[in-house]
Amino acid sequence: MRYTIYTRDDDFSRDLASKFNEVMRDEFHDIRDDDSPQIVLCIGGDGTILRAIHQYESQLDKLVFVGIHTGTLGFFTDYTKEDFRNFLHDLHHNQPVIQSYPLIEAIVDDQQTYRALNEIRLGSFTTTVYYDISVDGEYFETVCSAGICVSTQAGSTAANRAIGGAVVDDGLNILELTQIMPVSHINQHSMTAPYILKQERVIEITGKSLDHSLLCYDHLETKRLRQAMKVVIKLSDQKVQFARFRPYSYLERLKNLF
Repeated sequence: MRYTIYTRDDDFSRDLASKFNEVMRDEFHDIRDDDSPQIVLCIGGDGTILRAIHQYESQLDKLVFVGIHTGTLGFFTDYTKEDFRNFLHDLHHNQPVIQSYPLIEAIVDDQQTYRALNEIRLGSFTTTVYYDISVDGEYFETVCSAGICVSTQAGSTAANRAIGGAVVDDGLNILELTQIMPVSHINQHSMTAPYILKQERVIEITGKSLDHSLLCYDHLETKRLRQAMKVVIKLSDQKVQFARFRPYSYLERLKNLF
């Protein structure tokens, strides 16, 4: 088995990674291959998994991820640090269920594409932005707010939830559009409730406010979108694959989250 380890930057996680390396090399004769792995072992939390996904974005169709939780939140991780031996046994003796999650992508002026697992955020925290929102080429509304967040099902429990978006059940491939700090008064109205769209929908954002907006994709961000004319957001054909070696209860993870 060719593997790599992506580790949270703390002493405990690094020590655990060293222990994994030693056992997998000496006991199971696995090969560490950081350039072309078959499986990525993520030691940390959900942020560690997101960083690993972006590190290996060009190879997502060739590998799977599995998480060992040592961080502050483990929504995507299946094992805790106490499961060290159980994980190694499962990895080498059990057949996993492969669970796929689509990425979301933002295309700026038909040129630059940015992809994320959780969400795309577009906006400004220094001035109010005005965006014209179209869905499948049909004008929908003009929003006045600090920006918008478009999340996947996987990302519905992340930034989307923090700004009042709906938590979406596992297995539903959707887009969720939620405004960030919407402005609503006698002269300005828009739909401030989250809008859940079917997976085929394509969202187009235009307006002069794009010129001073930032585009954030998961934990990453662009520079200001100087002179940008439009941003198109949709589900990507690319998917992230997680290897599940034990029963996966979305409800149990939600209970742990709250």
